[in-house]
Amino acid sequence: MEKLDSAVGINRRYLHDEVVDRMRDLIQSGELEPRARVNESELTERFGISRTPLREAIKILATEGLLELLPNRGARVASLSQVEIEEMIEVIAGLEATAADLACRTIGDEEVAEIERDHHAMVKAWKDGEEATYFRLNRTIHEAIMAASRNSVLGSIYASLSGRIQRSRYAVHQTAEQWSRAVSEHERMIELLHARNGPALATLMRDHIRSKTPVIAENFGAGT
Repeated sequence: MEKLDSAVGINRRYLHDEVVDRMRDLIQSGELEPRARVNESELTERFGISRTPLREAIKILATEGLLELLPNRGARVASLSQVEIEEMIEVIAGLEATAADLACRTIGDEEVAEIERDHHAMVKAWKDGEEATYFRLNRTIHEAIMAASRNSVLGSIYASLSGRIQRSRYAVHQTAEQWSRAVSEHERMIELLHARNGPALATLMRDHIRSKTPVIAENFGAGT
């Protein structure tokens, strides 16, 4: 595992939350892959911390479903079966559809403009073949619409579920046809946001996310 800039260190006042956040990022980015064992010695050195806060972070991430605790053998990154992925995507599709409908009632013009700017940057990344940038902006757009729903309960549930399949959702290989369809659907999202057409955007969002289920399950599912 490549070392990060551990010289930056972690502010002891926020040690607990910071360790959890850093480990969550490693998992969701794919640097810690599904079923990979958590190397406590390497991580304590990397973060410049003792084992106590690391183990506390491991317990929290286990409650989030990102890690699996192994009796007397530490922990490993959790993996999901195809069935679990399919079920989670269906729930996420419903959450994002609800958020889209709510967002159209409350979103401001500047928020729409910012989402549109990210959309244009995403399209450019798509045309340039810059997948990492494309997926980062794609995620930013979906999260911005969720935030615009102004519903903290919805956002909390979404963050918990989405985090468990973030890497598979935003890093999955797509065919040229699938990629083109996704971009076209994002174009339509922008139009519906401008029109504040909540029901239509909700329907589009649900279908948009459901359409990714087969390819995500195929690429990242660990069997049934």
